[in-house]
Parts: sequence; C-alpha cells; structure tokens
Amino acid sequence: MALMLDKLKMADKTGLLIGGNWRSSDGSLAVLDPATEAELAEVATASRADAIAAVDAAEAASEQWAATAPRERAEILRRSYELMRENEEALAELVVMEHGKSYSDAIGEVRYGAEFYRWFSEEAVRIAGEVRTAPNGDKTILTLVRPVGICMLITPWNFPVAMATRKIGPALAAGCTTILKPASDTPLSALAVAHLMEEAGVPPGVVNVISARGSSGVVDAVLEDPRVRKLSFTGSTEVGKLLLAKASEQVLRTSMELGGNAPFIVFEDADLDAAIEGAMVAKMRNAGEACTAANRFLVHAAVADQFSTMLTAAMNKLRMGPGMDRNNQVGPMINAKSRDDIADLVAQSLDNGSTALTGGSRPDGPGFFYTPTVLSDVAPDDAILREEIFGPVAPIVSFETEDEAIAMANDTELGLMSYAYTEDMKRGMRVAERLEAGMIALNKGMVSDPAAPFGGLKQSGIGKEGSHEGIMEYLDTKYVGLSW
Repeated sequence: MALMLDKLKMADKTGLLIGGNWRSSDGSLAVLDPATEAELAEVATASRADAIAAVDAAEAASEQWAATAPRERAEILRRSYELMRENEEALAELVVMEHGKSYSDAIGEVRYGAEFYRWFSEEAVRIAGEVRTAPNGDKTILTLVRPVGICMLITPWNFPVAMATRKIGPALAAGCTTILKPASDTPLSALAVAHLMEEAGVPPGVVNVISARGSSGVVDAVLEDPRVRKLSFTGSTEVGKLLLAKASEQVLRTSMELGGNAPFIVFEDADLDAAIEGAMVAKMRNAGEACTAANRFLVHAAVADQFSTMLTAAMNKLRMGPGMDRNNQVGPMINAKSRDDIADLVAQSLDNGSTALTGGSRPDGPGFFYTPTVLSDVAPDDAILREEIFGPVAPIVSFETEDEAIAMANDTELGLMSYAYTEDMKRGMRVAERLEAGMIALNKGMVSDPAAPFGGLKQSGIGKEGSHEGIMEYLDTKYVGLSW
C-alpha cells in the first residue's frame, strides 16, 4: 500500500483535507483489504470541530470561486480529467486494494469517473439564463442563475472514485465549494482524487475531504450549519430518508441517489445470446455491488429454462479471487456484514423452496467472498425479490404475459433502473413507457453515461446526476421582471 500511495505522490496525504492543508486528527480509522482482511492503512477521522473547520474553509473560498471565470473553472476540471487518465492504473489498483473489485471493473470505474470532469468542464461554460417577453407583453422576464453555495457531498463505498467525481464535477463547474465525506470503507480513493485536483489547480477550500464513521456526528454538524446550502447523497434509501429529515431543518437543496431493485425482463422473442451477455454486465459488474445491478430476473416461461441454463453456464465460467490478479473477474464483497447479509438472503430463499443452479455458499479461506449464484423456482413472495441483494446472486422468476411482467417489475417502492430484452421495438418502447424507473436499458446491459441523466423514481431518489440536468442541481434560478 505504501508503494501504491507513493505512485500517486500522496504518501503523506491520508489526513483531512481542509482549506488546502492535509491535517491530522485525534482519531483514525483502519482501511481493510476485503480480499485478505488485512489492514492496508489508517486515515484520519474527523471530529465535529473538524467538520466546522471544513465549512469555514469552504465559506472562505466560496465568493472567489463563484466569481472565477467559467473558462477557468472549466480548465481546472479538464486538467483534473487529464491527471486522472494519466494516473489511471495507479488509481485503479488503489480501488482494487481498498474495495476489492476486479481490476477490469476498477479501471472501468476510473475512466468513467474521469469523464465526469471532462463533461462538466464543457458544461461550465454553457451555464445560461433566459430573456423573453411575458405573454401579456407588460414586461421582460429575465432569469439569472447562480451557484447554490456550500455543498455537502456524501459518497458510497461501491464506486469510490466515480461517485466523488460525479458530485464534485458539477458542483465546481457551477461555482460551488464542497465538503466531501467518503464512505469509511473506501476513503483512500477519494483522497487520491482530491490530491490530483490540487495538482490540477483547485484553489484551497474549494474541495475539502473529511473521513469519518457514519455515527460520528460529523454529517450532522455540517448539515446543521446555516452556511451550508446543498446536500448530495448516494447510498441506501434507509439512510437517505434520515438525511432528508435532517436536511429539512435548514431547508437544504437535496440530490438523493438511493437504492434500487432493478428487474431484468426477458421476453420470449429476445435474442438469448445478447440477453445473457447483457445479464452478465447488469448483474456481475462490480460483483453485483451496484445500485443499478439487475436484482430480479423476470423471464418468459417459454424461454425460462433455456435462459437459466445459459446464465448458469456463464456464471460458472467466472474466475473469483483478489482483484490484483488481473485474470480474476469477481472480487470479494466490501465487508463481512455485506457478505453475511447476502448469505442470509440466499439461505432464506433456499428454505422457501428455490433451487441453487450454481453457487449458494461462501467459499473457504480469507476474504469476504461469495460465490456467483443462480436461483431458480423462486417464489413470488420471496424476500430476495424485495430486498436489494448487492451481490453476485441472480434469482429467476417466470411470467406468462407482458402485463404480468410489467406488474411484477413495478411491484416495488424503488424505481432506479430497469432492463428489458425483446426483438420487437414496438413492444420495447411500450414496455419502457410503462416501467416505473428513472432509467431503462433496452437490449443493453449498461446505460450509465456522464452525458445522460442518472436518477430514479419513487423511493430511489430525488434529482439527476450527469447530463445538463446534473449541473442545474447546483444552481439557483433568480427571476427579474423589468421594463427596458
């Protein structure tokens, strides 16, 4: 790990980044390698006083950063993109070590994450208001946009690089200053991103990073401060609801990217080879530890047996092991609790009558691994269809009609992502319109793109990230009614 930090020139940068200074703290938290359970490093953990210091630093930088020319903000983001690409291999290896994902997933994440800086560097110079005549002709309607202010950004452990850049990019492009709190399981990747942004020329106080355990009170300290005007959170719906309640005390602008329970629908006319290829991406990217992961496979009865056989064969070909071996395709879960929660869901499903076509157990040895699993004969009321699995488990349920498939797919309080495979594009668009999800992948296993709006419906979130809509989440609109 020391060698890895040296590669990124951040061996002495595992503290708190506040106001351009890397600071120590009274406490620390250990970062573990999920593949070996060995300790990798210790990083500083913030106190409430540190959190307020971060707000002070963000406030001190706020006016000047908001007044910085859009082109200058854009160039800093563009340079951040370039530095991430220049250091992508070292960043990917860092992600592998603290998260556990396969190297191919890690390098994909770093490249995806870097793209948010490139995209929002382009959006920074395209922020526009509007001038138009009122319908009754008595005035001119002028709208101006301005940065919302200091932003609290809370990111999850499953994409520690990309979730940081997806929030920092639009915030800085809009002229906001930020306080980033990365997940306590994966703080090193966020610190590396911040370090590279320093090299790119981000002024002190514009990007502050404070690591802390979730129960430390650090988040509350920031959200209670009246100088903070925005909260962006990616994580579970359960935690999101608590943060929304807290944010309501100061009436903060909020962006919430919460949990998912994505259906993967395979109709009887689907190209099964393409469907399997898409299923392996939708289910096994990041070993299933993604809010967009296919959580339930709804397969037409006419092709259910064939699809199950093909998916089982594809799962059996996957090589599981530590991600630092670049031949491995499936890494460990993030921690023991995550692995054990998956094991409990599978055990309950098996007790409820489902059949494990492959997997269904924990392997021996160190690391938080869980074997890729395919379950058939899953009961419609099975808990595994209701809860977000967040792991390499594919439960399969059959259906008979299109209406039945839509009803099953929409039978959840979550609505982030849905997948559908059919050769009939008329049906495909009809189904896409009826599915209650913020994103639809039609004959594709992945649709995430910095240029596309990312976000869900129902209890899967509020607001969008990426696209032009992503920068609007960090801007306030002011209206001026005037006569020339």
